[in-house]
Amino acid sequence: MVKAAGIWMLLLALACPDHMVAAFHSEHVQAVGQAASHNNRTQAAARSLHIEIPESTISSGRENNQHHTRHLHPFAQDVVLIDAGHGGIDGGTSHGDILEKDINLEISRRLFMLLRQQGYPAVLNRDGDYALSDDNRWHRTSSRHRRDLSQRKQLSEEIPTELVVSIHVNWGRNSSKRGGIVLHQSEGRSKALADAIQQQLNQVYRSRNQIMVGKPYYLLNTTDVPAVIVETGFISNPEDRKLLTSRNGQMKLAEAIAAGIVHYLTAL
Repeated sequence: MVKAAGIWMLLLALACPDHMVAAFHSEHVQAVGQAASHNNRTQAAARSLHIEIPESTISSGRENNQHHTRHLHPFAQDVVLIDAGHGGIDGGTSHGDILEKDINLEISRRLFMLLRQQGYPAVLNRDGDYALSDDNRWHRTSSRHRRDLSQRKQLSEEIPTELVVSIHVNWGRNSSKRGGIVLHQSEGRSKALADAIQQQLNQVYRSRNQIMVGKPYYLLNTTDVPAVIVETGFISNPEDRKLLTSRNGQMKLAEAIAAGIVHYLTAL
Protein backbone atom coordinates (compact mmCIF):
# COMPACT_ATOMS: atom_id res chain seq x y z
CA MET A 1 0.00 0.00 0.00
CA VAL A 2 2.76 2.45 0.91
CA LYS A 3 4.75 1.71 -2.22
CA ALA A 4 1.62 1.85 -4.38
CA ALA A 5 0.78 5.27 -2.97
CA GLY A 6 4.38 6.33 -3.61
CA ILE A 7 4.13 5.33 -7.26
CA TRP A 8 0.94 7.33 -7.71
CA MET A 9 2.52 10.40 -6.08
CA LEU A 10 5.46 10.01 -8.53
CA LEU A 11 3.05 9.80 -11.47
CA LEU A 12 1.13 12.84 -10.23
CA ALA A 13 4.34 14.82 -9.80
CA LEU A 14 5.25 14.14 -13.42
CA ALA A 15 1.85 14.92 -14.89
CA CYS A 16 0.28 17.63 -12.70
CA PRO A 17 1.14 21.19 -11.59
CA ASP A 18 2.60 21.51 -8.10
CA HIS A 19 -0.54 22.93 -6.51
CA MET A 20 -2.59 19.98 -7.80
CA VAL A 21 -0.09 17.47 -6.44
CA ALA A 22 -0.13 19.20 -3.09
CA ALA A 23 -3.92 19.06 -2.99
CA PHE A 24 -3.86 15.36 -3.74
CA HIS A 25 -1.13 14.74 -1.16
CA SER A 26 -3.17 16.51 1.51
CA GLU A 27 -6.18 14.34 0.75
CA HIS A 28 -4.01 11.19 0.86
CA VAL A 29 -2.50 12.04 4.26
CA GLN A 30 -5.96 12.62 5.73
CA ALA A 31 -7.19 9.34 4.27
CA VAL A 32 -4.51 7.36 6.08
CA GLY A 33 -5.67 8.48 9.51
CA GLN A 34 -9.44 8.84 8.93
CA ALA A 35 -10.71 5.83 7.00
CA ALA A 36 -14.31 6.46 8.10
CA SER A 37 -14.65 9.50 5.84
CA HIS A 38 -12.92 7.89 2.86
CA ASN A 39 -15.68 8.59 0.34
CA ASN A 40 -15.82 12.31 1.08
CA ARG A 41 -12.07 12.67 0.75
CA THR A 42 -12.00 10.65 -2.48
CA GLN A 43 -14.56 13.02 -3.98
CA ALA A 44 -12.58 16.05 -2.76
CA ALA A 45 -9.33 14.71 -4.20
CA ALA A 46 -11.05 14.05 -7.52
CA ARG A 47 -12.43 17.59 -7.59
CA SER A 48 -8.99 19.07 -6.87
CA LEU A 49 -7.57 17.11 -9.84
CA HIS A 50 -10.58 17.78 -12.09
CA ILE A 51 -11.19 14.03 -12.43
CA GLU A 52 -14.58 12.37 -12.43
CA ILE A 53 -15.20 9.23 -10.38
CA PRO A 54 -18.46 7.31 -11.02
CA GLU A 55 -20.82 7.76 -8.07
CA SER A 56 -21.53 4.02 -7.96
CA THR A 57 -17.82 3.33 -7.46
CA ILE A 58 -17.55 5.77 -4.56
CA SER A 59 -20.72 4.72 -2.77
CA SER A 60 -20.55 0.96 -3.11
CA GLY A 61 -16.92 0.12 -3.90
CA ARG A 62 -18.15 -2.42 -6.44
CA GLU A 63 -16.08 -3.04 -9.56
CA ASN A 64 -17.50 -1.51 -12.73
CA ASN A 65 -17.06 -2.68 -16.29
CA GLN A 66 -13.83 -1.23 -17.67
CA HIS A 67 -15.68 0.19 -20.66
CA HIS A 68 -17.87 2.32 -18.40
CA THR A 69 -15.36 3.40 -15.74
CA ARG A 70 -13.15 6.47 -16.00
CA HIS A 71 -9.97 5.60 -14.15
CA LEU A 72 -8.45 7.97 -11.60
CA HIS A 73 -5.27 9.09 -13.34
CA PRO A 74 -3.62 12.41 -14.23
CA PHE A 75 -2.64 11.56 -17.81
CA ALA A 76 -4.02 13.51 -20.75
CA GLN A 77 -2.63 11.08 -23.34
CA ASP A 78 -1.51 7.48 -23.67
CA VAL A 79 1.86 6.70 -22.12
CA VAL A 80 4.82 4.41 -22.71
CA LEU A 81 4.78 2.06 -19.73
CA ILE A 82 8.30 0.95 -18.79
CA ASP A 83 8.34 -2.30 -16.83
CA ALA A 84 11.54 -2.68 -14.78
CA GLY A 85 11.74 -6.45 -14.47
CA HIS A 86 11.98 -8.28 -11.12
CA GLY A 87 12.79 -6.37 -7.90
CA GLY A 88 12.86 -6.91 -4.13
CA ILE A 89 12.98 -10.57 -3.19
CA ASP A 90 13.07 -11.46 -6.88
CA GLY A 91 16.59 -10.76 -8.10
CA GLY A 92 16.18 -12.34 -11.53
CA THR A 93 19.22 -13.93 -13.08
CA SER A 94 22.68 -13.22 -11.68
CA HIS A 95 26.44 -13.51 -12.01
CA GLY A 96 28.21 -13.54 -8.67
CA ASP A 97 26.86 -10.55 -6.76
CA ILE A 98 25.56 -8.87 -9.91
CA LEU A 99 21.75 -9.07 -9.96
CA GLU A 100 19.50 -8.63 -12.96
CA LYS A 101 16.94 -6.57 -10.99
CA ASP A 102 19.51 -3.81 -10.41
CA ILE A 103 20.53 -3.63 -14.06
CA ASN A 104 16.89 -3.57 -15.17
CA LEU A 105 16.15 -0.63 -12.90
CA GLU A 106 19.17 1.40 -13.99
CA ILE A 107 18.43 0.97 -17.70
CA SER A 108 14.71 1.63 -17.11
CA ARG A 109 15.43 4.86 -15.25
CA ARG A 110 17.60 6.10 -18.10
CA LEU A 111 15.02 5.06 -20.69
CA PHE A 112 12.32 6.92 -18.75
CA MET A 113 14.34 10.14 -18.67
CA LEU A 114 15.29 9.92 -22.35
CA LEU A 115 11.68 9.53 -23.45
CA ARG A 116 10.53 12.35 -21.20
CA GLN A 117 13.28 14.64 -22.51
CA GLN A 118 12.06 14.00 -26.06
CA GLY A 119 8.49 14.85 -25.12
CA TYR A 120 7.05 11.35 -24.92
CA PRO A 121 4.86 10.64 -21.86
CA ALA A 122 6.37 7.71 -19.97
CA VAL A 123 5.71 5.88 -16.72
CA LEU A 124 8.17 3.72 -14.77
CA ASN A 125 6.37 1.02 -12.77
CA ARG A 126 8.97 0.83 -9.98
CA ASP A 127 11.52 3.40 -8.91
CA GLY A 128 13.26 1.34 -6.23
CA ASP A 129 14.26 -2.15 -5.19
CA TYR A 130 10.95 -3.79 -4.29
CA ALA A 131 8.70 -6.51 -5.65
CA LEU A 132 5.46 -5.38 -7.27
CA SER A 133 3.79 -8.45 -5.79
CA ASP A 134 3.87 -6.60 -2.43
CA ASP A 135 1.32 -4.13 -3.83
CA ASN A 136 -1.01 -6.82 -5.19
CA ARG A 137 -3.91 -7.37 -2.78
CA TRP A 138 -6.51 -8.29 -5.36
CA HIS A 139 -5.15 -11.44 -7.08
CA ARG A 140 -6.08 -14.39 -4.88
CA THR A 141 -3.22 -16.81 -5.46
CA SER A 142 -0.52 -18.32 -3.29
CA SER A 143 2.05 -17.69 -6.02
CA ARG A 144 4.10 -14.57 -5.33
CA HIS A 145 5.46 -14.76 -8.87
CA ARG A 146 1.96 -14.73 -10.37
CA ARG A 147 0.93 -11.78 -8.19
CA ASP A 148 4.00 -9.90 -9.38
CA LEU A 149 3.21 -10.54 -13.04
CA SER A 150 -0.47 -9.70 -12.75
CA GLN A 151 0.36 -6.46 -10.95
CA ARG A 152 2.60 -5.40 -13.83
CA LYS A 153 -0.12 -6.14 -16.35
CA GLN A 154 -2.79 -4.41 -14.26
CA LEU A 155 -1.06 -1.03 -14.41
CA SER A 156 -1.43 -1.01 -18.20
CA GLU A 157 -5.20 -1.16 -17.67
CA GLU A 158 -5.37 1.44 -14.90
CA ILE A 159 -3.68 4.22 -16.88
CA PRO A 160 -4.03 5.00 -20.61
CA THR A 161 -1.18 3.02 -22.18
CA GLU A 162 0.18 3.24 -25.72
CA LEU A 163 2.65 0.37 -25.34
CA VAL A 164 4.57 -1.65 -22.75
CA VAL A 165 8.33 -2.18 -22.81
CA SER A 166 9.60 -4.69 -20.24
CA ILE A 167 13.32 -4.49 -19.45
CA HIS A 168 15.24 -7.69 -18.61
CA VAL A 169 18.68 -9.33 -18.79
CA ASN A 170 19.39 -12.67 -20.44
CA TRP A 171 21.48 -15.65 -19.35
CA GLY A 172 22.82 -18.62 -21.33
CA ARG A 173 24.69 -21.84 -20.58
CA ASN A 174 26.94 -21.01 -23.49
CA SER A 175 28.91 -17.93 -22.38
CA SER A 176 29.66 -17.03 -25.99
CA LYS A 177 26.04 -16.01 -26.57
CA ARG A 178 25.70 -12.25 -26.51
CA GLY A 179 23.66 -9.28 -27.62
CA GLY A 180 20.14 -8.01 -27.08
CA ILE A 181 17.06 -9.98 -28.09
CA VAL A 182 13.52 -8.56 -28.23
CA LEU A 183 10.49 -10.80 -27.66
CA HIS A 184 7.09 -9.80 -28.99
CA GLN A 185 3.44 -10.78 -29.06
CA SER A 186 1.84 -12.66 -31.95
CA GLU A 187 0.56 -9.35 -33.22
CA GLY A 188 1.67 -6.93 -35.92
CA ARG A 189 2.17 -3.77 -33.86
CA SER A 190 4.17 -5.61 -31.21
CA LYS A 191 6.31 -7.19 -33.91
CA ALA A 192 6.96 -3.78 -35.50
CA LEU A 193 7.98 -2.32 -32.13
CA ALA A 194 10.26 -5.28 -31.42
CA ASP A 195 11.91 -4.98 -34.82
CA ALA A 196 12.56 -1.26 -34.36
CA ILE A 197 14.22 -1.82 -30.98
CA GLN A 198 16.14 -4.88 -32.19
CA GLN A 199 17.74 -2.94 -35.02
CA GLN A 200 19.03 -0.36 -32.57
CA LEU A 201 20.38 -2.97 -30.15
CA ASN A 202 22.14 -4.76 -32.99
CA GLN A 203 24.02 -1.55 -33.74
CA VAL A 204 25.20 -1.32 -30.12
CA TYR A 205 26.35 -4.94 -30.04
CA ARG A 206 27.34 -5.14 -33.73
CA SER A 207 25.24 -8.27 -33.91
CA ARG A 208 22.58 -9.74 -36.16
CA ASN A 209 20.17 -11.06 -33.56
CA GLN A 210 16.56 -11.58 -34.59
CA ILE A 211 13.32 -10.82 -32.78
CA MET A 212 11.36 -13.77 -31.38
CA VAL A 213 7.75 -14.49 -30.45
CA GLY A 214 7.55 -14.72 -26.65
CA LYS A 215 4.88 -17.42 -26.50
CA PRO A 216 5.27 -18.54 -22.85
CA TYR A 217 5.44 -15.07 -21.26
CA TYR A 218 2.52 -13.92 -19.12
CA LEU A 219 2.95 -10.21 -19.79
CA LEU A 220 2.93 -10.68 -23.55
CA ASN A 221 0.01 -13.09 -23.48
CA THR A 222 -2.28 -11.01 -21.25
CA THR A 223 -1.53 -7.37 -22.14
CA ASP A 224 -4.02 -5.86 -24.58
CA VAL A 225 -1.77 -3.08 -25.91
CA PRO A 226 1.40 -3.71 -27.95
CA ALA A 227 4.07 -5.06 -25.59
CA VAL A 228 7.64 -6.34 -25.89
CA ILE A 229 10.23 -7.84 -23.58
CA VAL A 230 13.71 -6.47 -24.16
CA GLU A 231 16.49 -8.84 -23.13
CA THR A 232 19.19 -6.19 -23.02
CA GLY A 233 22.16 -8.58 -23.10
CA PHE A 234 23.63 -11.78 -21.63
CA ILE A 235 24.90 -11.48 -18.08
CA SER A 236 26.69 -14.79 -18.71
CA ASN A 237 28.87 -13.19 -21.40
CA PRO A 238 31.89 -11.16 -20.17
CA GLU A 239 31.61 -8.48 -22.85
CA ASP A 240 27.87 -8.06 -22.40
CA ARG A 241 28.26 -8.03 -18.63
CA LYS A 242 30.72 -5.14 -18.83
CA LEU A 243 28.23 -3.16 -20.91
CA LEU A 244 25.29 -4.04 -18.69
CA THR A 245 26.99 -3.00 -15.46
CA SER A 246 28.69 0.25 -16.53
CA ARG A 247 26.93 3.61 -16.53
CA ASN A 248 28.02 4.33 -20.08
CA GLY A 249 26.85 0.91 -21.22
CA GLN A 250 23.48 1.28 -19.51
CA MET A 251 23.01 4.66 -21.17
CA LYS A 252 23.91 3.24 -24.59
CA LEU A 253 21.34 0.50 -24.16
CA ALA A 254 18.69 2.93 -22.94
CA GLU A 255 19.39 5.21 -25.91
CA ALA A 256 19.04 2.28 -28.31
CA ILE A 257 15.71 1.22 -26.81
CA ALA A 258 14.45 4.81 -26.79
CA ALA A 259 15.44 5.26 -30.45
CA GLY A 260 13.52 2.12 -31.35
CA ILE A 261 10.43 3.29 -29.48
CA VAL A 262 10.55 6.73 -31.08
CA HIS A 263 10.98 5.19 -34.54
CA TYR A 264 7.94 2.98 -33.96
CA LEU A 265 5.78 5.82 -32.67
CA THR A 266 6.70 8.23 -35.46
CA ALA A 267 6.17 5.55 -38.12
CA LEU A 268 2.57 4.87 -37.04
